[in-house]
Amino acid sequence: MSTSTLDTPAVERLVAAAAAAPSLHNTQPWRFRLDADMPAVHIHAAADRGLRHTDPVGRAVHLSVGCAILNLRVAAAHFGWEPVTRLLPCPDRPALLATVRLAESVRGAPSTGLYEALWRRRSSRFPFSGRPLPSDLLAELAEAAHLEGAVLRFPGHNGTDRVLRAMREAEWRNRADAARAAESRRLVDGPHSQSLGLPSSAVGPQDALDRMPMRDFGAHRHPEVLPARAFETHPTLALLSTAHDRRTDWLRAGQALEHVLLLATRRGVRASLLHQAMEWPDLRRALDDLSADGTRVYTQMVIRLGHGPEGPASPRRPVEEVMEADV
Repeated sequence: MSTSTLDTPAVERLVAAAAAAPSLHNTQPWRFRLDADMPAVHIHAAADRGLRHTDPVGRAVHLSVGCAILNLRVAAAHFGWEPVTRLLPCPDRPALLATVRLAESVRGAPSTGLYEALWRRRSSRFPFSGRPLPSDLLAELAEAAHLEGAVLRFPGHNGTDRVLRAMREAEWRNRADAARAAESRRLVDGPHSQSLGLPSSAVGPQDALDRMPMRDFGAHRHPEVLPARAFETHPTLALLSTAHDRRTDWLRAGQALEHVLLLATRRGVRASLLHQAMEWPDLRRALDDLSADGTRVYTQMVIRLGHGPEGPASPRRPVEEVMEADV
């Protein structure tokens, strides 16, 4: 499909596609504003959607907005525009994280299938089969991350064990931290559950073998009371990293993350995000040196990939709640 008429339905489709992006605890920390004269869509961080205890420096907010930027780019291209993206375009307006200008594009470009995938992408926090993913798919996912300025690496057996240890330690700390635990609980069937946070059906079980550290969103002190199932014993994990650790790198990492997730969805592969260790500086640093060539990299996300059930959909705020008036 291709149309370059920027009418109200077109704007709503673009924003709805952007807002379908994943975000930490489904906080949806973004606001969109149309500049009809350029034309462009400005994407701002929504300060009231941040997690003060879990994400004090806003790194996860930037990753989430980066995912929304990628979705907006995909939707713009699908409807006949060439998206031209500027990250952090105004230093004196730190909440303005990106501007996506909608330039006229050449019609007839081949479809990537990513637009259809963005509506079907869901996190699956359920056990996977453990069936290995083909090497050509892993290479394709790594190339998708590379196109967005990031690196996607697949650790070997020892590296996977190291990642899982860091995640288990982080999960234990999160449950023991009263402020973080309360912050997490509020977003699981909390007062805003109709449009924000996670329904209990999307949370998923814990690993009965205590190997895969799935997040306990209820932050229970006694995890043995939680539903448990056996997860895959040899998980496929991917580390998404960047060469630097600046705000622009976080935004690029978010775009790379969503590109990987959409491509995996298009190929019928499920994914969930292991973010717990990213929330503790010492544990995140412990994963930074997993570079194949010995240079330091900054780990931004750990992705779990595999074949398994599709995760339930999480709610999204309607377009009118995330869209501001024309400037």
